[in-house]
Amino acid sequence: MKLDLKYYLSIFWRRFPYFLVVALLISAIGISFAMVLPAKYRAEALLLVESEQIPDELASSTVTTGASEQLQIIEKRLTTRANILDIVNRLQIYGATNDMNPTEIVNDMRSRTKIKLLGGGRWGGATTVTVSFDSDTAVQSALVANEFVTLILQENVKLRSGSAAQTMEFFTQEVSRLGLDLDKLNAEILAFKMSNQNALPDSLDYRRTRQTALQERLLQLQRDDAILGDRRARFIEFYERTGRVESATGRVSVEQQQLNDLRRQLDAALSIYAASNPRVKMLQSRVDALEATVLEQLPSESSEETRTMSLYDLQLADIDGQIKYIREQKVLVEDELKQLADSIQKTPGNSIKLSELERDYENTQNQYNQAVSRRSTAEVGERIEVLSKGQRISIIEQAIVPVEPYSPNRRKIVAFSILGGVGLGFGLIFLLEFLNRSIRRPVDITNQLGIAPIATLPYIFTRRQLMTRWAILTSVVLIIMVGIPAGVWSLHTYYLPMDLLVQKVIEKSGLDPLLKQIQTSIPK
Repeated sequence: MKLDLKYYLSIFWRRFPYFLVVALLISAIGISFAMVLPAKYRAEALLLVESEQIPDELASSTVTTGASEQLQIIEKRLTTRANILDIVNRLQIYGATNDMNPTEIVNDMRSRTKIKLLGGGRWGGATTVTVSFDSDTAVQSALVANEFVTLILQENVKLRSGSAAQTMEFFTQEVSRLGLDLDKLNAEILAFKMSNQNALPDSLDYRRTRQTALQERLLQLQRDDAILGDRRARFIEFYERTGRVESATGRVSVEQQQLNDLRRQLDAALSIYAASNPRVKMLQSRVDALEATVLEQLPSESSEETRTMSLYDLQLADIDGQIKYIREQKVLVEDELKQLADSIQKTPGNSIKLSELERDYENTQNQYNQAVSRRSTAEVGERIEVLSKGQRISIIEQAIVPVEPYSPNRRKIVAFSILGGVGLGFGLIFLLEFLNRSIRRPVDITNQLGIAPIATLPYIFTRRQLMTRWAILTSVVLIIMVGIPAGVWSLHTYYLPMDLLVQKVIEKSGLDPLLKQIQTSIPK
């Protein structure tokens, strides 16, 4: 199908007033906004995040917060409601006649303040921070940006020194607390040892050795007791049979001396061997034979009998005294054995309890040593932060007064408004022609009715119709070119600045989150 350019051109000229009105309207609005939008100045300062001045292997700071996290903390602290209102009041950013409420002021200040962290990341490199502020005046933008820079530096020092001081205070408290715990455990261990001093595990070997010795001693005492008892019985039997004892003068016969020696040997043998032992039997038979011989040699005078009676009592008393002493010793040994058995029986439980106390003491001692070591490290870290030898933020370039505004780009706004007006004008013409289904060309008669016209006559406007049409068009154009800029200027001057008005319209329409999302998604 052949394209009829002449026909489409005629349609454009027929719809030209609509095109002109739309193009002029959009262009006028865009140009008006470009002219009345206030200039925005942006002052920007550049900061550098410096690494630690002292190598970590020599001394390290106790503040381990990364640059990104630290800057986020500082930004959140600086952009709190109280801090922002304090800055606004001190610097008189909105003037004395401002009618904005505190919430609007805080939101506006947050939107105009930009703190960005650049560099670093996974590939390393220097980390820089840019601090910028947008304002209607160049001087104010630089003043507020430098104020934020000063606050960032102060907050950084405060944050790091405060963190180091808190670390130091924590470990100081830990050392004090663990020291008190050590003293308490020491007192408990001492009290436990004093109350169980006879049943402690360190003396268990001695007590077992002592127990074995006392058991042997008890056996020996039992043997001695049996020997003395037997000796006493034989002594009484000998006296009852003979009525005589050894002379008190000490002069004895050879047989008596041999008898005494054999008795001592018999006593010694009985302390080692049993009564059925051949050696014991042999000694016993010899003792019996010598006793019979000694009995035959004893005198029979009455005076001798008197002395014998006295000597008998003395010797019997001596034997009874020895038996009494041995039995007293047996009681003492048995009591001590009982005490040793009780202490040995208690020793395992005491050992477990003492091990628990000593283990708690050792664990607490290790914690105390670690706390002391870490407190020393914290002291060094605090000293590093006090002297600003750790990670710090320094100024590379302060914010200076900008020479020209960065916003709005009036040329771009004018160009886009004109292009938008032209585009919408063409779009309106296309829409009107797309909705118009009337017959306007001979070819339309042929296509729709299936007949070929003989001739066609165009619609001819009168002179009056043409003049009326151009008068209306001229009036509309004048209204657009003059009225719209005047209306925009009046709103901007007497009601509300256009940037704030547009912002309010966006907020009330609910488009603000969408616009912010689009803005963040656009690569810079």
